[in-house]
Amino acid sequence: MITTDILIIGAGPTGLFTVFEAGLLKLKCHLIDALAQPGGQCSEIYPKKPIYDIPAYPEILAGDLTHKLMEQIKQFEPGFTLGERADTIDKQEDGTFIVTTNKGTKHHAKVVAIAGGLGSFEPRKPLIPNIANFEDNGVEYIIKEPELYRNKKVVISGGGDSALDWAIFLSNVASDVTLIHRRNEFRGALDSVEKVQELKNLGKINLITPAEVKGIIGEDKVTGVVVEKKGEDGFIIDTDHFIPLFGLSPKLGPIANWGLEIEKNAIKVNNALDYQTNIEGIYAIGDVNTYPGKLKLILCGFHEATLMCQSAYKRIFPDKKYVMKYTTVGGVEGFDGTKKEAPKAVVKAIE
Repeated sequence: MITTDILIIGAGPTGLFTVFEAGLLKLKCHLIDALAQPGGQCSEIYPKKPIYDIPAYPEILAGDLTHKLMEQIKQFEPGFTLGERADTIDKQEDGTFIVTTNKGTKHHAKVVAIAGGLGSFEPRKPLIPNIANFEDNGVEYIIKEPELYRNKKVVISGGGDSALDWAIFLSNVASDVTLIHRRNEFRGALDSVEKVQELKNLGKINLITPAEVKGIIGEDKVTGVVVEKKGEDGFIIDTDHFIPLFGLSPKLGPIANWGLEIEKNAIKVNNALDYQTNIEGIYAIGDVNTYPGKLKLILCGFHEATLMCQSAYKRIFPDKKYVMKYTTVGGVEGFDGTKKEAPKAVVKAIE
């Protein structure tokens, strides 16, 4: 059983910043995310997409924002349960909660903060008749362990940032990388497209366009894929792994069955006070919530996280009074023993 003060469901930007605000209040956090890495959409879907409305950053790449948030919260030593989806929640007699994931991992928390963005993300699967037979047996929709592909033959299908980035990365891991896209043009960062072109010219990536994977060959495991290229007969490519990267589809998932008040696939909250849901002790912040005037912006999620943590503190310590101190005055004291603070003024008399 993993025990924490605040259990955060969703490790996107809002969830990560919650760790910082909770840390200022000496509250420990643990995060659950169905994706294999922190950052939510910023890491999984568009790590190289520029964001222009983060305060103090005229422009920052989504992946870099995740990196800086992770650096900011390092002092507060958050725990992570990644690659697992929050499945069930049980409120205990003392008002605390036990949240169990789809893989059976149990978490005990005094407060639950749902920061799941648009929900848990499920991969968009290609319409290949027998693909389900090979899932986890050579077909992977999300790359969790790159070493799995060491010295293996890999076929990647897709035309966005994920397909480009993983093709580049695996070109130094796998023995053979083939990238297939139904169009000649790719929708991704220009430097990634240019890098794939360079690797193709060097013979490190096999590029097949315009083409689609239409079938999978194999008995217990993938041994090949059937490819149809426009204007040509279908052909087979031998491979150990087929990785279709067509993006992720957001769904509220099991959270929709937790007894929360839902409106248009979002969780209704009390925005007049603390973004608490209709169940006391459960909050919803970021894109997953809704209220009059709601804006689905990262910076709004940061604001909501800040107020939510203040309310969580009062719930966990009802007899304590928290006196807010600006970080410029009190500094930031981490759970790891480190402290960031402004240099002390020198006290000296003038003679």
